[in-house]
Amino acid sequence: MTSFLRKLYDRLQGSLAGLAWSRGREMELMHRAMGFAALGFLTLVPLLVVVAAAAPGSGSGFGRWLGQALGVTESSRGRVEVVFGAADLALERTTAFGLAALAVFGLTFGSAVQTGYEKVWDVPTARWHTMWRHVVWLALLVCYLALLVEIPAPSNDAVGTALGTLGDLLGTCLFFVASQRLLLGGRVRWRALVPGAVATSIGLLGLRVFSQFAFSPLIASNAVTYGPFGTLLVVQSWLVGVGFVVYGGALVGRLVHEHLTLRRLERSGYLPAEEPPPPTPHHPAGG
Repeated sequence: MTSFLRKLYDRLQGSLAGLAWSRGREMELMHRAMGFAALGFLTLVPLLVVVAAAAPGSGSGFGRWLGQALGVTESSRGRVEVVFGAADLALERTTAFGLAALAVFGLTFGSAVQTGYEKVWDVPTARWHTMWRHVVWLALLVCYLALLVEIPAPSNDAVGTALGTLGDLLGTCLFFVASQRLLLGGRVRWRALVPGAVATSIGLLGLRVFSQFAFSPLIASNAVTYGPFGTLLVVQSWLVGVGFVVYGGALVGRLVHEHLTLRRLERSGYLPAEEPPPPTPHHPAGG
């Protein structure tokens, strides 16, 4: 029985899920996801508010988009829009110091995401003179978020919803491929980055579906207990999930890429196929 459990444990450790679990613990995946949420709340939320306010006729576009991103019900989405209902006044009330602080937090956020990707791919930390990549990535992030804010709310039409979801997946996949390539400084090939971008896009879609069942009742209950602050707590929890998916998706993508590369080398004959270990000879007692 003990040998069977040991073999089962070794098999699980060698599987894709076991490798993902081990490497996730090594790179402190949950810790990095919480850091992503903290910096994201200081960067993504103000960025989206400013972008939504800058868009002509956007009104409460940020609150509407955030409700869509959370995937919550109509009633919970209304509470989110109430909290961020003054987004159209953001530009009027934003000072130069606020914009400077937002830029500093944005560059720090880019540095944190770059460090996470470097841990995923086991590449050395980039030197200080590559910080210009954080500026470019932040501009790319603003453009990506601006496009998301301008996406109209999904209708009840099944075809329109499917096409919108497919377009969202494609755009998100392209963004994360470009983000990894840019922040890693071209040290990882495009082909190797695609599985991670696909996994991240699917993971974010799954997080949106999960939000419908988890975050909708949380927003309703927290709004009664804590008021608007309760809604902010749910948004912060959602950002932790986003960070976990962003880093976890890149990690899964690397494992998938390594698995496919190994199989391709085995088929081409560059590597011998895995063979079972030879049986252990049995020695009679006292022999």
